[in-house]
Amino acid sequence: MIPVKTEEEIELLREPCRIVKECLAFVGEHIRAGMTTKEVDDLVYRFIKAEGAEPSCLGYYGYPASACVSVNEVVVHGIPDGRVICEGDIVSVDLCAYKNGFHGDGARTFCIGEVSEEKKKLVRVTEECFFKGIEGLKAGTPLYDIGYRVQKHAESNGFSVIRAYTGHGIGREMHEDPAVLNYGRKGTGVRLPANAVICIEPMIAAGNWRVQVQDDGWTAVTTDGKPAAHYENTVVIRENGVEILTL
Repeated sequence: MIPVKTEEEIELLREPCRIVKECLAFVGEHIRAGMTTKEVDDLVYRFIKAEGAEPSCLGYYGYPASACVSVNEVVVHGIPDGRVICEGDIVSVDLCAYKNGFHGDGARTFCIGEVSEEKKKLVRVTEECFFKGIEGLKAGTPLYDIGYRVQKHAESNGFSVIRAYTGHGIGREMHEDPAVLNYGRKGTGVRLPANAVICIEPMIAAGNWRVQVQDDGWTAVTTDGKPAAHYENTVVIRENGVEILTL
């Protein structure tokens, strides 16, 4: 069953989602070539703590950082470390904040300096996939319509949709039902109820969609070494549309 939030719970969700939104903007203003991914994570930790919140990712099933910082071929769950961010890289930053008993979640992919035309297009199309995914989305929409729209837009631009990872419900837990796939058949899946809160997060690859998890148990990379991008927002399903809490 898909959890449904009360209006009071949605009001409490607004604060961690605001922190996520502003933290991602803050990272976008400060990330640059020459930084390490650990330095990016330090920015995230300090920002979230300064807002009186907790970084949800830190310690989650043993995850050792406040954000996932994924460079180029790393799709998701890149553990921040001494890797130096270089001119021409794309870097996705995925982070969650916990406050008022609720979690907010969001991700952006940043272009570092002058990047290749392929990478520029990949980052742009990945963001577009999110907005395609919410077109026509409202209470009663079949769940897999989201993935259908994401997949159609990605593949029409020559890219592929990562299958191994999905979006998810969110609330008092960072990951709740349902799993929100980025691919699927139109008109299928459970119909989404009003006041469901979900994270829609296209993960799109320039090459094929297969990934491999490295020995650290977290870092997921494309098997062909091609770059991937990630874009995520927390949204509320409403009777006549959606409300995006992290924009």
